[in-house]
Amino acid sequence: MTKTITREQIKHKLDSGESITLVEALPQKYFLAGHLPGAVNMPHDEVRERAPEMLPDKDALIVVYCASTECQNSRKATNVLQQMGYTNAHEYVEGKQHWLEANLPVASGE
Repeated sequence: MTKTITREQIKHKLDSGESITLVEALPQKYFLAGHLPGAVNMPHDEVRERAPEMLPDKDALIVVYCASTECQNSRKATNVLQQMGYTNAHEYVEGKQHWLEANLPVASGE
């Protein structure tokens, strides 16, 4: 079962400086156009190859998101991370669209 996290929980953790790793599970062109602050880009079909290097701490809080509720990339990526032994991987189901609807900040470029 995929663990989920809310926009409010993410914002609280970012605002309070808690350790959180945001992972955007979309292709790079979407990431470069705009992503949650501090996020890293790991398309869902590259998780198995890239996670060991990009996410060395399997107990860290990892939040995976994609475009919107309809987008399944974040669910797929979170499931793969959990299969790989990441104990604290969560899916932000509503994704980037939901974040933008609240007028929360995004970053662009790398």
